Amino acid sequence: MSGLYLSRGLFPTEFLRPTVQFILNTQQDSGEIPWFEGGYADPWDHVEAAMGLSIGGEHDAARKAYEWLYSMQLVDGSWWASYRGEVVDNRERRETNFVAYIAVGIWHHFLITEDRDFLRAMWPMVDKAIGFVLALQTEHGEIHWSVDGEGKPKEDALMTGCSSIYKSLECAHNIACTLEEARPHWLLARERLGHALRHKPERFDRTWESKARYSMDWFYPVLAGVLPPEESRARIASRWDEFVEKGLGCRCVSDEPWVTVAESCELVMALLAAGDHARAVEVYSWLHQWRLNDGSYWTGYQMVEDLLWPDEKPTWTAGAILLAADALTEHTAAAKLFCSVQLLGVDTQERISHVD
Repeated sequence: MSGLYLSRGLFPTEFLRPTVQFILNTQQDSGEIPWFEGGYADPWDHVEAAMGLSIGGEHDAARKAYEWLYSMQLVDGSWWASYRGEVVDNRERRETNFVAYIAVGIWHHFLITEDRDFLRAMWPMVDKAIGFVLALQTEHGEIHWSVDGEGKPKEDALMTGCSSIYKSLECAHNIACTLEEARPHWLLARERLGHALRHKPERFDRTWESKARYSMDWFYPVLAGVLPPEESRARIASRWDEFVEKGLGCRCVSDEPWVTVAESCELVMALLAAGDHARAVEVYSWLHQWRLNDGSYWTGYQMVEDLLWPDEKPTWTAGAILLAADALTEHTAAAKLFCSVQLLGVDTQERISHVD
């Protein structure tokens, strides 16, 4: 199916119910949400899928997902790169982007449910996770992308990863503010990170080939609220023709003929953040040709070979579909989370201009 055009106030509950159910059916009894049945779970994508459950009204299942992640948290506040049940699947690294994202999921669930007891119960997990991440911030403002198996920092930074952390710090601040837990250094760290993202491109991709060919490096600073609206629109316009295939979606990388559903959903929300509602609706309308009867979605489509690739239907792609639908229709109280910046008790523009 294609051509699903969404507008404010018209969330397609019946159409997306199988997508919610797909995530629910894949979730393990422990609360873990693997990529697919028999696959592994990583902290970032687990949270993405859990947010889909919150949007779909499966609040108990979403809470169980966050409780599972809490149970797997290491003493220093981090998580390994991936898990299969209670067994660590990848002990090679612990990624700061993955660790920080728990704040987004917890705040998202609270916005929808207004469950203050949940927020309070999850606070120690968020506090420790953010502590781990900020210990890896450099004097220049960027945050190392990971530590190795021995806990040694891998000293380089990712534009996409740091942009995601920037959004995570916004959510972490809002959790702290709501619970009246003073963490002023979190805002200062966010300011320094934002300044690095906007003005210090040389601090990223220092030890490997530039990631600029990846579409996420293009739109994540917009999605995460790093840039003001005018700069966001200019950034989107600057590489639109490089990444967007009309009628199909957003390429994962500019030089490969492969569009991916999750990146396309994130682009939808970035377009909303940039004030381009019409194109957000249009891009989202293309994506349902990659949907299966059970409500799941293929990862992506390879245009030259004319095949769906890889042969996977990830739970996090289903989560992204639900997040974009919510953002377009403003169905839940968390609908604007990725389309705007809200710092409780703070004048956002004042904060940006203070550092820049």
